Amino acid sequence: MRVLLVGAGGVGTAVTKIAARRSFFDHMVVADYDVSRAEAAVAALDAGETRFSVARVDASDQAAVTALLRQERCDVLLNATDPRFVMPLFEAALAAGAHYLDLAMSLSSRHPERPYEECGIKLGDGQFERAAAWEKAGRLALVGVGVEPGLSDVFARYAAEELFDEIEEIGVRDGANLTVDGYDFAPSFSIWTTIEECLNPPVIWEKDRGWFTTAPFSEPEVFDFPEGIGPVECVNVEHEEVLLIPRWVDAERVTFKYGLGDEFIETLKTLHKLGLDRTEKVTLPGGAEVSPRDVVAACLPDPATLGDRMHGKTCAGTWVKGTKDGRAREVYLYHVVDNQWSMREYGSQAVVWQTAINPVVALELLANGIWTGTGVLGPEAFTPRPFLDLLTEYGSPWGMRDQ
Repeated sequence: MRVLLVGAGGVGTAVTKIAARRSFFDHMVVADYDVSRAEAAVAALDAGETRFSVARVDASDQAAVTALLRQERCDVLLNATDPRFVMPLFEAALAAGAHYLDLAMSLSSRHPERPYEECGIKLGDGQFERAAAWEKAGRLALVGVGVEPGLSDVFARYAAEELFDEIEEIGVRDGANLTVDGYDFAPSFSIWTTIEECLNPPVIWEKDRGWFTTAPFSEPEVFDFPEGIGPVECVNVEHEEVLLIPRWVDAERVTFKYGLGDEFIETLKTLHKLGLDRTEKVTLPGGAEVSPRDVVAACLPDPATLGDRMHGKTCAGTWVKGTKDGRAREVYLYHVVDNQWSMREYGSQAVVWQTAINPVVALELLANGIWTGTGVLGPEAFTPRPFLDLLTEYGSPWGMRDQ
């Protein structure tokens, strides 16, 4: 397998470190608009590692990415950029005859009249509209295969296959007790993506209603996270799992809630009030045009550089409620990463490392023919046990707690 990895930020760099320990691929081209980032990612690997090379590419330039895929004879494109670049990379892979994986799906657009009741364009709609073309080409677009979405979706399929006869609700719940020394506000993941998912109308799925929206930060609940993280207040946030899981897993209700904290929520609300969450460019007095959200991102520290200042653990997981053998049951399937461990073992902070390991696991399953398919598919479209077993083999086991 020859892989084109587009994006050498925190997640992309962690992908290279994880993949370098595995033998399933022949070569990985690490590409970024800023070629120095790609060079740094490869330079951080062992000196004897010869399976990696570097290229410069603009992720928004579909033709250039297509040409690079063909030039490097890549079998698959792994998209580790932010969601703005999903569609050009997705289409470039199809044009080049390559398979495709991403960690987040094509962007949504809110309903023009009823944004907090009805869906407009949903996350992933742009990709699912192209499913027939991928099927015709005999190629696979495996979408949303990071940690959330990704591992959380695998957990949902596992619960449906092995733990429950009927499912009342699947609720992805994400929480952490991470702190960052020396900063009043320092998100542990891309602020561009965080603003997008937290300020958009959250989506909920109910079997008798379908997909619908609610207000940001709605339905707060306190969820007790495992391995010492403890109780964290979680709120509704727009996320891909709610758009993916109901396509392949039978459940009465699907939700996603994120443990943000009051301070983080208030900061996001302030950015929105000031218009600093906008992606449309504004013209400055000197004539320069800038995106307010890009300015916010540029003013904050790069999450990938915060590992030495971070302390604590992050938890991604899927809570499932239903029945088994006629008896009520609730479980929480989860994956916890301790930042001290991920920094010591891989030199990557916990949140980006936890995101990066899952597409590498998926690539290995595809390379070995264990996961196969064509079209546009989510992680829950595949049998889950091989993924969970391989995740454990990578040295990062998952857990289950009966509620």
